Amino acid sequence: MLSENIKVFRKSRGFSQEELADKLKVVRQTVSKWEQGLSAPDAGLLIALSKALETPVSTLLGETAAESKAGDFNAIAERLEEINLQLAKKKTVRRTILHWLFVLWFLIAVTASAVFIGYGSFYLGWDYSDPETAVAGTILHGSEWMFVRLAPIMLIGAAVGIFLTRKKR
Repeated sequence: MLSENIKVFRKSRGFSQEELADKLKVVRQTVSKWEQGLSAPDAGLLIALSKALETPVSTLLGETAAESKAGDFNAIAERLEEINLQLAKKKTVRRTILHWLFVLWFLIAVTASAVFIGYGSFYLGWDYSDPETAVAGTILHGSEWMFVRLAPIMLIGAAVGIFLTRKKR
């Protein structure tokens, strides 16, 4: 709700993200993140944002004019806390997805390594005078050659990714 409201009020006032960012003394990417819902302004910036957009803070946070009360900072604080909890939940979900993608990457690299080790270079005994066999053997050899060079990087990258995205207790 906050992200949509920032975008709507910014556009209704005729500001670009860059112009609004200049008024608030932040970078344009910050305004973009607010509008995408990837982050939320802190209390000080929220007040400056409401002044720049000539809109009450409570309206930016999604309350209708009838619901808002002058000086009701507790309601604003509760709404900000709710937004921060939603952002934290999104971050946790993204981190979990990324963690499992790294685990999957690691398992694929280990499985492919086992397949290459188990089957060996079976194509080396083929008759390369036949053009089709020669092309297939060359492709298999190139794939194996590339995998042998990239597998350590894949395994290390996946292990580091798994370590960095693990749940912290």
